[in-house]
Formats: sequence, structure tokens, C-alpha cells
Amino acid sequence: MGNIIFYILSGITLCSAFFVILSKNPVYSILSLVITFCCITAHMLLLSADFLAVVNIIVYAGAIMVLFLFVIMMLNLNEAVTQGTKSFISKLAAFISGGLLLVALVFLLKGQQIGAVDLSKLDPNFGSAQELGKILFNQFILPFEITSVLFLSAMIGAVMLGKKDLKDN
Repeated sequence: MGNIIFYILSGITLCSAFFVILSKNPVYSILSLVITFCCITAHMLLLSADFLAVVNIIVYAGAIMVLFLFVIMMLNLNEAVTQGTKSFISKLAAFISGGLLLVALVFLLKGQQIGAVDLSKLDPNFGSAQELGKILFNQFILPFEITSVLFLSAMIGAVMLGKKDLKDN
């Protein structure tokens, strides 16, 4: 039963991810990205990673997607999509980049065993907030702190870019 749910979720995830790429309307693309994130969250729930699933749905499907929609609506990208067409060079660059990504994925997955995941081999605390905290603050403390400084500088940069210059008035 678990494999059937996995395959159904995987199919929905792939279809919505392709719709993100193929959609001409940026709002529809963002909404299908929300569906993709929700399906990935369901995959995390199948793996008993409850904490990561909740964080994924709150941060990515919630906050990040609202931010993307806000930026798209502010920039009014819908007019830019309908007015201009892509040049041959940009289409060729996209085709070459996609082909290189496909070759890299095939090379990466070559020789991998395809089949069901044996969940009995996992630690019983896998996916819990306590176990994640132990790993994050013991093994990955330096990358965690560097990421926090990077986020702080990004917030300061966003405030500086969004602030109106008082000399213009």
C-alpha cells in the first residue's frame, strides 16, 4: 500500500514540476510549485520525518511561495511574457543546459539500486526535532552559523534596496 501511495505522489510531483517549467503564466507556475512542495512534504511524511514535513510546508509552501507571488505581482511579469519572445540563442542555451543536467542526472543515478526503501533500518528517532537539533548543532554548527550571517546580510541588503532615498524628495 505504501508503494502505491509513493508512486501516485511521485507522479503528481513530476507532473506539477513539469507544469512549473511549461506554464506561460507565472502565477500558474507558482501555484503548481506549491503543489510540488506539498507532494514533497507528503513524501517526508511517508518517511516519518514529521518535523521536516511541517517545516517544509510552513517555510516553502507558505512563506516562500507568498513572497514569489508578491514579487511577480509587483513586477507585473505577465505583460513581459506576452510582449517579448525568446531569441534563438536563449532557446539554444536552455536546451544545452537542460541536456547537460540530464547527462549529469543519468551519470549520478547510474548503478543505483531501484526499489522500496526499508524503513526498519532507520533510527526510530529519524526525523524528530530533537535528533535534527543534535545533528545540526553538533556536526554542522559552522555551516549553520555561516548561513545565519548570510541571511542577515541578505535582509540588510533587501532593506537597503527597498528603502527610498530621502534626497530624491
